[in-house]
Amino acid sequence: MNLVKLNEHLRLERCPFCNVDRPNLAKVWETVPKNSEGHSQGLWRFYECGRCGGIVTAWADDADRYVKGIIPTSKAVSSHIPARASSYLLQALQSLHAPAGAIMLAASSIDAMLKDKGYTDGNLYPRIDKAANEHLITAGMAKWAHQVRLSSNEQRHADQEVDLPTKEEAEKAVNLAQAFGEFLFVLPAMVEQGLKETNPE
Repeated sequence: MNLVKLNEHLRLERCPFCNVDRPNLAKVWETVPKNSEGHSQGLWRFYECGRCGGIVTAWADDADRYVKGIIPTSKAVSSHIPARASSYLLQALQSLHAPAGAIMLAASSIDAMLKDKGYTDGNLYPRIDKAANEHLITAGMAKWAHQVRLSSNEQRHADQEVDLPTKEEAEKAVNLAQAFGEFLFVLPAMVEQGLKETNPE
């Protein structure tokens, strides 16, 4: 975590809820909780995002001291996901306030992940199907990926007959891209690390 002080405004790079850059997080309440023995557990403050209204909690030993924890934490992308796919995914997470853009970035992240796995021929449609047929992804993931692909195409081509996507629809698309990353890269890396730890050479 970057060094942040527990001031009247919490200076985060992005809101953990709406991902707006340099959010206006103003203090709305504070408390000094005590444990069962009556000892102080530090100063806890609650901040409201001026854009989305989300409440962020932070605590420190006292006011103007460095923050020891923040809930919820800002969204991040695993280092196990390849660079190009990771970049698209992070931008999608940071663009949820602009749903059309977030959906297109989520589709680009999925596209980059499949290319990293060797599925490079043709456009995204046959590559999703090929990945499912070869059991790289499940049939359900392929169906969901096609929905995101179609939504992305509608936004890229500015289809006049299609409504602009909602934030909820963008979140579903980004969730799929995150699931792809977890399934294709993060989980295998965790398994490999676990095997090394249990069976050291």
